[in-house]
Amino acid sequence: MSTTAKTPLILVDGSSYLYRAFYALPPLTNSKGQPTGAVYGVANMLRRLIKDYQPTLIVVVFDAKGKTFRDELFAQYKAHRPPMPDDLRTQIEPLHALVKAMGIPLLVIEGVEADDVIGTLAVQARRQKLNTVISTGDKDMAQLVDDHITLVNTMTDSRLNREGVIEKFGIPPERIVDYLALVGDTSDNIPGVPKVGPKTAVKWLQEYGSLDQIIARADEISGKVGDSLRENLAQLELSRRLATIKCDVDLALAPDELHLQAPDTAALRGLYQQLEFKTWLAQLNETADEEKSFAAAEKPATEKTAADYETILSAEQFQHWLQQLQSAEAFAFDTETTSLDYIQAEIVGVSFAIEANKAAYVPLAHDYPGAPAQLNREQVLAQLKPLLEDPRRAKIGQNLKYDMSVLANHGITLDGIAYDTMLESYVLNSTASRHDMDSLALAYLQHETIHFEDIAGKGSKQITFNQIAIEIAAPYAAEDADVTLRLHQHLWPKVAAEPSLKRVFSEVEMPLVPVLSRMERNGVLIDSDMLKRQSKLLAERMIELEQQAHDAAGEPFNLASPKQIQAILFDKQGLPVLEKTPTGQPSTAESVLQELALEYELPRLLLEHRSLSKLKSTYTDKLPEQINPRTGRVHTSYHQAVTATGRLSSSDPNLQNIPIRSEEGRRIRQAFIAAPGYQLLAADYSQIELRIMAHLSNDNSLKRAFQQGLDIHSATAAEVFGVPLDQVDANQRRSAKAINFGLIYGMSAFGLAKQLDVDRYAAQQYIDLYFSRYPGVKDFMDRMRSEAHDRGYVETLLGRRLYLPEINSRNGQRRQYAERAAINAPMQGTAADIIKLAMITTDHWLQQTKVEARMIMQVHDELVFEIHQDCLDECRQQLPHLMSQAAELSVPLVVDAGVGDNWDQAH
Repeated sequence: MSTTAKTPLILVDGSSYLYRAFYALPPLTNSKGQPTGAVYGVANMLRRLIKDYQPTLIVVVFDAKGKTFRDELFAQYKAHRPPMPDDLRTQIEPLHALVKAMGIPLLVIEGVEADDVIGTLAVQARRQKLNTVISTGDKDMAQLVDDHITLVNTMTDSRLNREGVIEKFGIPPERIVDYLALVGDTSDNIPGVPKVGPKTAVKWLQEYGSLDQIIARADEISGKVGDSLRENLAQLELSRRLATIKCDVDLALAPDELHLQAPDTAALRGLYQQLEFKTWLAQLNETADEEKSFAAAEKPATEKTAADYETILSAEQFQHWLQQLQSAEAFAFDTETTSLDYIQAEIVGVSFAIEANKAAYVPLAHDYPGAPAQLNREQVLAQLKPLLEDPRRAKIGQNLKYDMSVLANHGITLDGIAYDTMLESYVLNSTASRHDMDSLALAYLQHETIHFEDIAGKGSKQITFNQIAIEIAAPYAAEDADVTLRLHQHLWPKVAAEPSLKRVFSEVEMPLVPVLSRMERNGVLIDSDMLKRQSKLLAERMIELEQQAHDAAGEPFNLASPKQIQAILFDKQGLPVLEKTPTGQPSTAESVLQELALEYELPRLLLEHRSLSKLKSTYTDKLPEQINPRTGRVHTSYHQAVTATGRLSSSDPNLQNIPIRSEEGRRIRQAFIAAPGYQLLAADYSQIELRIMAHLSNDNSLKRAFQQGLDIHSATAAEVFGVPLDQVDANQRRSAKAINFGLIYGMSAFGLAKQLDVDRYAAQQYIDLYFSRYPGVKDFMDRMRSEAHDRGYVETLLGRRLYLPEINSRNGQRRQYAERAAINAPMQGTAADIIKLAMITTDHWLQQTKVEARMIMQVHDELVFEIHQDCLDECRQQLPHLMSQAAELSVPLVVDAGVGDNWDQAH
């Protein structure tokens, strides 16, 4: 092997990717129940590495069983790490077998970790003048980076060279070990120095140069953190040795001997069959049949299945398919359109699938020069209308809400909406994957779909579907229906096997689809003239603020330039540097400015200017531009499958982020108006998450407060501060409110101290008092954390699962974040379920009674209706009542409702 090879040596951290794949991918199993997700994830990463780098030298390194030399150095090394899950342990052996069958060298060395083997090979390769790529997700490997060694994370597509390490950590690679020794590692139980976090460690290393210099000058460092350093000097050397990657492991193979071999196709075939990696098996068989090379096996599976797709250009073909659809119990259906905007989109073609790997596309409105004759769109849709509107004919789709809205543009009311694969995936595991069809096909079917950009182009050169040649468009469109059907066949048994998930899907998510479609198409009326006046006022106020900021700074500067703000605040005015960017520059982030604004005028002016600028660009300027010329209304898009907790989100415009407490935000809400003869009714759940906490925790004191209709924050203040309810003052109530909401979001004593402007000891006393008065809440939080660690997920009251991929993370910060989410997610998720049920119930009542009213917005815990004045009394009585009955809790669900000519008045 020549040392001048063009392709780098690839060192794969198999253990890192094994854990990442296990927690990042869906819980895949074969038909026998054998877990396969981690094997698939790592193998897919290896295939991608080989495709991207075309290496001649590569090795995958795994940790060996048993103890290492670090356990001899420190008996508590990794002592806190939970045992490997059984579902992961069982995948190690087949993964090793698969790696070997792919022709990739595999190393497992006893007594050391995979990091040490990789470090040794990287150093040896450097001596041989081989460029090396280490494929890992482990930050500790950054200590190996130099001019010849680069880190890549295939799962996140990130790369770290020397400059990248400096930008990310604020220090060069040769100081990473010093950094790790200082901060420690909770996942590996490396001690570090208590009270020294990443910012302090980087600051010291930038100032003193190295750990040795920090130790030598420890007496110069003041404060409690300096005391902590001096108290822990004795164990710093141990921490450094534990964090240092060993680069002199005795290995039988040198870097230039790690050759990629030809795959063992017989072994691969057996493993693919056992693990049921069907697409890879099909590709392997095709390769063998056609005697193609290993590289050719990477081609998309769509080339194989396209031959099974039919393009319908004649009336006879269409009638044949129409008869099959009419006799089918269920079929997958998809539309191809001129736009993603459901209000403006027109149908270009439709596709169907009744059985897997067989589908048809009916082009109807491709109008490029030379396009072949197509069936008449109006006639085809007229023949499909009875079928599509038949509630007894089950339709399967991917994001059917969009198709429903587009069909409505052509006078068709889609009914029989039975299964949406986007929602099946979302209910099964909201965090396992993105829920678009391309991502789901890859994750669950191991199938690489034809992407829209592949046939339509990218960016400014992208064409609309009606301009795409039919011979190119047809395989793409038919595949959409086919893959949707196959995804349903894969996902639905998994959802149906869990009664609670089946209930969430069948009683919440699917019934909500037509409700959201109607609400989106209803739209909301906007007073564009009022918004334009507000934009003008905001612009004038921003000019005033800019001048005041210039005066406060003593010179003009660009308020949108972080660099210039840095120079003014920290260099010229000498304000304290609270945080630094990854490159070591003083941070001007909003959280930093908020803290500085408590004492200094200029940061306050900057914050106000930023806030007004965002309101102006996002709402007062943009909302008038988003008014649909045909309807005269603004039509947002609601998304069911985005947030981890089940809450809806919205876009174009995002209605969830309009501030309610600021005067400017309320002015924007005043521009959301009712049509002449109508008024807006806004109905909002009162303190719903605290009520859910009372129910889930079954805490008697908390339940009693809600059952008696007390002000919950005053009641909490009375309990925590030990004063009669009628003697609670405003400050006590404010503190109790911060505690109530802080704890349900998992806030620590540190966070509460910051919010209440008290020291951490006082904040901890508040928390301890709270838990002594509400012991059920403490028990509930402890139970949620425990269940999350054991099961990997928590559940809402209705049974929606909220997976927490980082709950057993080796990274302490990520693990703590997941533990906080484990506490809050059941409440936030239950609140999301309840308002979705309320939307379904109120929409059903509106449809049944035919009252002249329509639901037009959902924002957090609030529903907004536009109601004709003649129906106002009936709706004002009935709609809040229906919302309060959406779920049965052990405490009352209270709904506050108001009426007005605009949203602000009604709120």
